[in-house]
Formats: sequence, C-alpha cells, structure tokens
Amino acid sequence: MKKGIFIGLVLTFIVSTVLTLFSCSFESEKKLSNYELNLTFDDETMTLDGEETIEYINNSDNMFTNLYFHLYPNAFREEAKNAIVSQLDRDDAYPNGESYGEISINKVYNENENLDYVIEGEDENILNISLKEELYPDETVVIKIDFSVTLANINHRLGYGENTINFGNFYPIACVYENGKGFSQDLYHSNGDPFYSDCANYDVSITYPSSYKLASSGVIKKTSQDGDNICSEISETKIRDFCFVLSDKFEVVSTKIDGIEVNYYGYINDDNLQSCLEISAKAISTFNDMFGEYPYQQISVVKSNFVQGGMEYPNIVLISDKYSLQNDYNYVIVHEIAHQWWYGVVGNDEYNHAWQDEGLTEYSTLLFFRENSDYGIDFDSCINNTLASYKLFEKIYLQVTGEVDDRMDRALNEFNTEPEYVQCTYNKGVLLFNTIEETIGENKFIKALKNYYKSFKFENASPADMIDCFNKASGYDIENLFYSWIEGKVVIA
Repeated sequence: MKKGIFIGLVLTFIVSTVLTLFSCSFESEKKLSNYELNLTFDDETMTLDGEETIEYINNSDNMFTNLYFHLYPNAFREEAKNAIVSQLDRDDAYPNGESYGEISINKVYNENENLDYVIEGEDENILNISLKEELYPDETVVIKIDFSVTLANINHRLGYGENTINFGNFYPIACVYENGKGFSQDLYHSNGDPFYSDCANYDVSITYPSSYKLASSGVIKKTSQDGDNICSEISETKIRDFCFVLSDKFEVVSTKIDGIEVNYYGYINDDNLQSCLEISAKAISTFNDMFGEYPYQQISVVKSNFVQGGMEYPNIVLISDKYSLQNDYNYVIVHEIAHQWWYGVVGNDEYNHAWQDEGLTEYSTLLFFRENSDYGIDFDSCINNTLASYKLFEKIYLQVTGEVDDRMDRALNEFNTEPEYVQCTYNKGVLLFNTIEETIGENKFIKALKNYYKSFKFENASPADMIDCFNKASGYDIENLFYSWIEGKVVIA
C-alpha cells in the first residue's frame, strides 16, 4: 500500500568483497490450490452472499487434521478489538460517521457431509475447520463454505463510499503454512497491509446490479444480463488474492502494451483519463524491461474511495481519489503497479517483513522516474527528501520519547504509530536499497532483482531469499550490510 509520497536518498556504504556461495534458485514448481467463488451483491442491503469451493493441496511436509482460513471482514465489526485505521485517518475513513461490517459463516461442508468448525482468534478472525480424514503431504481436500459479508460505510479496502464499492480481502482465504512455524494467523492491523497468502487458481462468478461497472482481478471470460442484474464470469491462474470494485460512476479507457491489456477506471467527466492510462502503461513497460515480464493478460488501475494512497491486488490496483495534484496521483499509480512484481508475483510475509515488499516497491517507483525523467519527478531530489524526512523523524522521536526504535524487520503490531511504520518501512527501505545499489552498482543491482523475480515467481520469499539473490548477482557477501539496516544498527548521518 502507498500511504502517501515518501521518497528517499543516496548513501554510500563500503563493504568487504567476498565471493558468495549462496544461490537464489528455488525448487520445482508446486501444485496450486483452486478457489471457486459464486458471489451475489445486493446494493440495497450492501451485502454479498458467497458460495466458495476450495480444492486445497497440502504442499507442506506435515499432516493436517485442521485447516485455517482468515476472516478479514471481521476486523470491521463493532466489537473488534484492533483498529482498522489509525486515529489520524478516522475522519477520512468515516465521512458519514462510524459504520460496521462483518462476515458470517453459514455452512462448511464437502460433497457428502457438514464439517465441524469454530471461529476463533482475538477478533474472530480465524475459521478453524476440522477435517474428516488426515490430510497428508501432496494430498487434496475439497471444502465448501457458504458465507455472507455485510459492508461498512468506510473508505477502505472493504467497504462502500460515495463513488465506489470496494471488495478487497472479503472471502475466507487459507492461512499460509510454513514448515517449522505452522499456520500464519496474524490479526488485522491499521499499520500496513496485514496479509500473507499463497498463489492459487481462481474461477469467480459475480452477480451485481446492471447500473454498475466492474473492475476485478483476473480476466472476464463471459458477461450476461438477466433482468436488472449482470453476471460476470472471471478466471485467473497463479494469483495470491482476488479483488473487485463496483461503481456507477466509472468511465473506462484501455490500451495494450507488450501484449497486456491496461485499463484505467476513472470517474465520469474526469479530464485526466488518457494521461493516467498512459503512465499506467508506461509503468508496465518499464518494469517488464527492468525486472521481468508481467505474467498476466491484463491489469486495471482503479480510482476509488480509499483512505490511504492506494492498495495493490493481483491484476488490479486501487488509487485513492483524494489526490488533487497529478504528480502525486501519478506517483501512487506507479507505486501500486510496482507491487504487481513485489507482493503480487513474488510474495512475502507482509505482516512480519513489510519492508521487503514496501521498501523495494518504493525504490522501484523511484527507479521508474529515474528512467522516465519527463514526468518531472527527480530521482536525486527524492533521495535527498527521504533522507531529510527520516532524519527529522529520528530527531522528533528522540526529543519526545528519548529513544528511537528504527528496526525495519518487525511485525506490524510492533510499530507504535503509523508514522513510525512509514518511516521504517518505506523511507528507510528506500535508503537501504539505494545504499545497496550504490555499493554494488546499477547493473548488478538490476541483475539481482531480475534473479529474485525469476527465482521466486508465484512463491513467498523470505528476507534471506532476497539477500541470497543480491549476494549471487553482485559476487559480494552483503548479508551484514542488509542486516545492519533492517535490524536498526546502521547510523544514518
């Protein structure tokens, strides 16, 4: 997610040159689980009814007796213990006063019988399903979940505002299992993007009132109309989430770049539709050349009611309609499209290692503007501004609290404030990657990112995986340099 425009600086950091023995190659491609979603939206009650079928494949080394699914919409409940937006953002998030939503699980079953389940977690955020038989490695189980989602009136990933109805993180999605760690069951948090998921294949059917236009992940294969409703059938393979947005105010423009359909969804009477489409296409083309080819057929850039700057999902990004300056809006578009590479194709644990995708995405955004200087955003100025912003943050925190916790590699709930999260994840992330590029050189830096992208496509990479790719591409052992930054040991002068 882009929380605003946080841009950074060049620091040169000298390290010893030691040939690395590490490799960033990954083992053979694993089989993916499959999701089938049949959805019906009622705009009078602002509810979504869903029938979900999951063909879950056990890709771990362990046997399972239970499976766990995130219930992210329950973070919007009135009784929820953890805030979904910071105090600073509450007025923008709730322009009509506080509002609440939730997800209800109506039935869990398979082809033959009902399955036992409990809803657990501190915020009723986990669906724990008991399997009828033990699920061994490489085995598959089919689970069906009937659910209903009630939307809050909130400018957020999930909710409805004046112009758009956003459906992000709306359905039960399987918790990631890590060998030696178990199932990841982290809570929703107002800091950052509290999500972590595996890639899967999706077939989705959405029925909605014909007064709306639809933007979504995946490719719309078929659209039909039945009275006052439209049904869109959508498919995509190897994506780690599914999102869609509805609006009766959309105006859509499209183009093709490198064989990819690029769609921009603005509002009726917007005067910048073509310019927004052009920079979206340019971002796709630039990152294709810089990192590796975008592996999907389409991407939709969607103007929306959103309290933060923007939000990334596979094949679709949400851009907040709050920006009045075109340069700011352009910056967010590029940032969110860069996330298609870092989070979308190459995934990571966004809850515990947010810098890994946010810091790299923010620096990738600056690389775009360095490559495309005609947009008027100067790379060196951005770096200098980021350094100044970060140093001011440290100074203020020292004055107020007497100390600064500037560790980058910590869980979202370990950041005391949103500004602390932003500075340590976005801005310090920019300074880290700029230091790495200055240390190993531009060619080796880009080579490392290409290797990282190629090696961990459709997988989840750890910080160690990323560092190994930089070691291999550079011919240096720069592990200590990385960790001096992410563990908060480096002194920024």
